[in-house]
Amino acid sequence: MKYLIFIPDGMADRPLRELDGRTPLQVAETPNMDRMAREGACGLTENVPRDMEPGSEIATLSILGYDPRKYYTGRGPLEAGGMGIELNSDEVAYRCNLVTVKDGIMVDYSAGHISTEEARILIEALNERLNGEARFLPGVSYRNLLLLSGYSERVSCTPPHNIMGEEIEKHLPIGDERTVRKLRELIFLASEILAKHEINEERIRRGERPANMIWPWGQGRRPEMPEMSVKYGLRGCVISAVDLIRGLGKYAGLKIVDVPGATGYIDTNYEGKAESAMKCLEKNDFVLLHVEAPDEASHEGSIEKKIYAIERVDEMLGRILEFEGELRILLTPDHATPIKLRTHCHDPVPFVIWGEGVHQDDVQRYDEISAKDGAYGMRNGLELMSLLLGETR
Repeated sequence: MKYLIFIPDGMADRPLRELDGRTPLQVAETPNMDRMAREGACGLTENVPRDMEPGSEIATLSILGYDPRKYYTGRGPLEAGGMGIELNSDEVAYRCNLVTVKDGIMVDYSAGHISTEEARILIEALNERLNGEARFLPGVSYRNLLLLSGYSERVSCTPPHNIMGEEIEKHLPIGDERTVRKLRELIFLASEILAKHEINEERIRRGERPANMIWPWGQGRRPEMPEMSVKYGLRGCVISAVDLIRGLGKYAGLKIVDVPGATGYIDTNYEGKAESAMKCLEKNDFVLLHVEAPDEASHEGSIEKKIYAIERVDEMLGRILEFEGELRILLTPDHATPIKLRTHCHDPVPFVIWGEGVHQDDVQRYDEISAKDGAYGMRNGLELMSLLLGETR
């Protein structure tokens, strides 16, 4: 038996007035998701504990059966793992966004989805000018890393996508005094460097948002967790453009698969990711497939882009459903990212398990409303892996 978990990030939503009281998932054309609902079994799941931030890392740990309260140490070290970086015992890794701030207001958590090449040049400039102060590592687009040695991880940092349109002064790091002092110093020193950089001057001339500040958050130290080969007897791959998910997969013992053209945005290579999943299934027991696009559309508040992303995800499923052999698929968003909120929330999300040995229920469509009537009822994310492997109700 082969197993595939497909996570369309942030795909679940709330009813929208603009869609006549329906969600983007209800409006989108999703024949393959609906086929899975008709032929499989559905339910709702809460993938993030109520007392934890509703982030992809927390949710994905739960979906894979790893209790986030036990194994989660922070977002930064997972992203470091996804970038192939081995953290030292005294290093704390931070996710470090390149952001746009104007008049003290957080305007854009992604600096207009700055290109990876532009971001790399800016990160290199920070390393040159702040040599010895900290270590900056380039990632994909606005998603980069900051490594600090000899400082505490006991600080509170706010994700920039949660404070769009708000004053940054209210959300600067707080906590361990020495670490907070260093972080604030780096934020404002970097701002001086970035504001004068030719990359940003050119972006402004083109009418694009400048990456004029860094925003560190999601800090932590290297996690220790059992590999899936030990936990479940499964060997497999992780396919994602997002370092966070790639790193989580790496720590779980999964092979990271690179897909040309996978961007972590609306323009990602959907077909390439589906084909890579098919190839991985031929040689492995398990595939974790993740697509970031629906979440990015929600953060932008774009109904049109979200529906487009959902329909492209459905096309990917159509290709995967052609797999010849015994296969079970779990389809679930990690969390909801409602268009109107433009950030993550704890709303339950729909899931469906389809494939060999799965008993059908009466659900005919895959969406947030229909799944309520599924045979699985309401579940906790930590139950999903055992449901997928054992089809236990």
